[in-house]
Amino acid sequence: MIENAPLWFGLLMGVFVLIGFVGLWSMTGGRDPVDDRLSEYGYREELTPNGQAQDVGSRERLRRSLNRMVNGFGLGHKLADTVMQADLPMTASEYVLVLLGVAVLGFLIGTFLIGEVLIGLLLAVVGLFIPGIFVRSRRSKRQREFTEQLPDVLTLLVGALRSGYGLSQAIELLVEQLPEPASKEFERVQRATGFGLSIQQALTDMANRVGTDDVSLVVTAINVQSETGGNLATTLDTIGVTVRDRLKLKRDIRVMTSQQRFTGYVLAFLPVALGVIIYILNPDYMSQLFQPGLVRILPVMAVIFQILGFFAMRKIVDIEV
Repeated sequence: MIENAPLWFGLLMGVFVLIGFVGLWSMTGGRDPVDDRLSEYGYREELTPNGQAQDVGSRERLRRSLNRMVNGFGLGHKLADTVMQADLPMTASEYVLVLLGVAVLGFLIGTFLIGEVLIGLLLAVVGLFIPGIFVRSRRSKRQREFTEQLPDVLTLLVGALRSGYGLSQAIELLVEQLPEPASKEFERVQRATGFGLSIQQALTDMANRVGTDDVSLVVTAINVQSETGGNLATTLDTIGVTVRDRLKLKRDIRVMTSQQRFTGYVLAFLPVALGVIIYILNPDYMSQLFQPGLVRILPVMAVIFQILGFFAMRKIVDIEV
């Protein structure tokens, strides 16, 4: 145990509690839902009815200070895009607060529960990556679900356009007929056009929120057809065939790489299972790895390298189409 442990524990707990309360205050504080909707579609300036800048409260000033801090490191736009594509109800600064909170919690666990500062630093580094893994996983899942719905989206759009509907009416039909996440995204497009944005700009914003090549292809085709003219239904029908073929190819690749992905799961969880079995059979032998001292670094490093190896194998079999 390190010297002056109670002092360090008190200071770190104070920082952790402060970060936690600031994060909760920033995410759950009372805010006008109209302002939330306007900020979602790019409106940032707050004005009074006579056109003068509105005096904001301390919570909003804190939010803006955190945003400036994050943007100062050049991470604001990248983190904001990641959080937006994962459809999480937080800003980039709030996401940074979550990262710091998890890192501080990992440091406290390693330093005061396990008793090694070095292990605490390792757990803090791991804690910085855990929220990112969750956000990227949620983003990938949402993108995959939207891409799987894209053939149905194009089928409904083509049918509505050939029936004489306009593009805005066809989008309204998509909101009514499709499940999430497609219905939610097209509902945002409807609201954006209701605030005065052009339908081309609203669709472009939707493509940025989803962040897939297939959606960008569809939106680009719609925007080009709106400027040059032509039969939009025929163009979307052709793109629909391309998207279906691409999805079929992705499914074939996923089937061909299923054995390698299963091998990755086995190699990741087999050492953990063997360690538990050996501990049950001979606890004295395994407990030596958890004795006070630097020997505790061995199981921590083993877990870290197992996680890195698992994601390396996942990256190898993740073939882009």
